[in-house]
Formats: sequence, structure tokens, C-alpha cells
Amino acid sequence: MLISDHDDWPAAEVIAGYRSQSEAEFSFRQLKDPRVVSFSPMRHWTEHNIRVHIFTCVLALQLAHLMRLRARRAGLDLSVRELLGELAGIGETVLLYQGERGRPRAHRMLTQTTPVQDKLADIFGLARHTPRR
Repeated sequence: MLISDHDDWPAAEVIAGYRSQSEAEFSFRQLKDPRVVSFSPMRHWTEHNIRVHIFTCVLALQLAHLMRLRARRAGLDLSVRELLGELAGIGETVLLYQGERGRPRAHRMLTQTTPVQDKLADIFGLARHTPRR
């Protein structure tokens, strides 16, 4: 049972408003989760710096949700935590090869990725930022 003071709203709009409130509350809970986008640790003391820190955290959470939406539209239904975990698992390594003389040559390459990570790399166009072979 839902109780609302919006007597002029149709029942469908009241239900949609209730569900969107639930989603907003879930987003604020995510701001407390250190594995997603967290307010803490906050190492600021002035009001201005605290406001900037909070704005940055909320903006990061919004970007994470937009990334989740983009991944869902491409066929990957992941939570924000799962999405960020998969992206964090994409690593780059540098191999140094000593030649006959001079400085060693550096060869950058990505670590082994899963099929989900490969699809995320395609969705977000990460190939333009990865080392070339």
C-alpha cells in the first residue's frame, strides 16, 4: 500500500515516483560503499573542499550509472559494482627487453582479459587507449 499526498496523480505515476525514490536511496547507499564510489575517506576540513569532494563523488556515481546503462544497452546486464570490478581487472604490463647495447626496449601489453572485459573494452572504445602490437 502506498500513501501519497498527490491526489491528482494517476496511480501509475505514484508508483513510478515511489520506485524512483527507491533508486535514489539505493544510489546514496552506494555512496557509502567503499568498493563503488565512496564519500570516505574524506581528507578535507573546509566547507568548500568538502562540497567539492561530495560533488565529485556524486558525479562519479552518476558516470558509473551511465556506463552501466550503456553496457546494458549493449547486452551486458551488470551492477555498478560488477562493472567497475570488471574494468578494474583490465591491466597493463610493461616488459623490458635488453638488447645488444643501449637502453632496454619497453613493450607494453594488456594482461589476459575475460570475454566480459573484452566486450566492455569494445563498448567503451578502450582500444584507442591501449598499447598497439
